[in-house]
Amino acid sequence: MPDLFWRQAAQAGCSVAGLTSLEHLRRTRNRSQHMTRLSVFIASSLDGYIATIDDKLDFLDEAVVEGEDYGYHSFIADVDALAMGRGTYDFIAGIDPLPFEDRQVYVFTSRPPQPRPGVEFVQWTPAEALAHWNERGLGHVYVDGGNLISSFLAAGLIDDMLLTTAPVLLGNGRPLFNPIESSSKWKLDDVQQFPSGMVNRRYSRTG
Repeated sequence: MPDLFWRQAAQAGCSVAGLTSLEHLRRTRNRSQHMTRLSVFIASSLDGYIATIDDKLDFLDEAVVEGEDYGYHSFIADVDALAMGRGTYDFIAGIDPLPFEDRQVYVFTSRPPQPRPGVEFVQWTPAEALAHWNERGLGHVYVDGGNLISSFLAAGLIDDMLLTTAPVLLGNGRPLFNPIESSSKWKLDDVQQFPSGMVNRRYSRTG
């Protein structure tokens, strides 16, 4: 979803008290008053694709109606930092200045490009990332990009998701989520419909 709006405007290895760091984070997450909240905000087609097979987003451009507020600007106003994969970063890297220059950006990649102010290229696991952000006192991090979102979901570390669905069937493309081995439970907190046919659904993780 943010790609559209930007154009418009290894398991953790160390142990903690007998637990892997990932297990420790999962078990202590709800008890900590200082744990960083991790959120997703993304759009897809009716059949669950976030882009065409050749990474085009024309179907979203065509579905969006000027003047409709899908909640992105209020969402991003509450975010302290953004995390994304290399593909998402490359997609928006040509925008100068970046629309979120006042926030730290973490790009997960093993192929870091040229340095850029405000952008940190990292190779953390999801558990390592959450530990770093918690240590740095970040209250809210926005996780974006299909592959990165799936890795954080697989680790059980995403707290809430705002999923926007466009009234389009693509038939093929880049899936919203990659296959995830473990299941998780979510509560539907809110549904918002728009005259264009776009629908927002807000979920929070319950288990």
